[in-house]
Amino acid sequence: MSDNWIFVLAQLQANRTPSVLATVIDDRGSTPRDSGTKMVVTADRQFCTVGGGHLEFQCARIAREMLGETRPGCRTERFSLGARLGQCCGGVTTVLFEPVIVALPHIALFGAGHVGKALVRILAGLPCDVSWVDSRGDQFPPQVDEHIKVIIDDPLDALDAVPADSYFIVMTHDHQLDFKLIEQILKRGEYRYCGLIGSATKRRRFCYRLGERGIGPDALARLRCPIGLEEVKGKMPAEIAVAIAGEIISRYNRLAALATDNTAACLEKRAG
Repeated sequence: MSDNWIFVLAQLQANRTPSVLATVIDDRGSTPRDSGTKMVVTADRQFCTVGGGHLEFQCARIAREMLGETRPGCRTERFSLGARLGQCCGGVTTVLFEPVIVALPHIALFGAGHVGKALVRILAGLPCDVSWVDSRGDQFPPQVDEHIKVIIDDPLDALDAVPADSYFIVMTHDHQLDFKLIEQILKRGEYRYCGLIGSATKRRRFCYRLGERGIGPDALARLRCPIGLEEVKGKMPAEIAVAIAGEIISRYNRLAALATDNTAACLEKRAG
């Protein structure tokens, strides 16, 4: 891979590899690299350089700590090269760390019916990873996109393996199975989105039963049912799928915007 950081980031994005961009934003005195120098760090590799030695070691360590965080935001670190790191140049360097390629949104879709099939066709073209779960293996198409992971298993058993902070979409062929899945997802609590296909009547019935099983009002308020953007009307599978995909896109774009705002806030704070 090239030592050009722009090319490196483009390659990592194409390969869906999370990384952190480390940029020298201030240099005072004798320092190994000037402001603007960049390094890209992944979980197991690093590209380009901010000067080598203990400084680079510490920058790589911080970046990998960020990669392990659920919701990484930007951060700055000031390094006194002589006093803190024991480097002979003895100047002061400030480094900005930006999670410019964070882990892609993970969507867990339960149900391979008509709407599920239509939805997967849309999700296949989006920057996300998808686990598609149904116990009925004959319901899946013979071929799916490479980042759609087909899981032929009992959905309740498969639920435990879904990563934290996923987007859950429940639309199985069985209302009772839908209920059990929603109950477990809400009890688990580690999700960015929990959507259930169905009507407002289905929601009222489910919420009443879930409340009897100890699910609190805050958790019930997070349940999306009916699912999908209200502005997108229609009852055809493709129309429902578009509405659901639109809602998911709006959710993860909102989170991406928050991350961008955090980066801007870091830079403003540094400039001030």
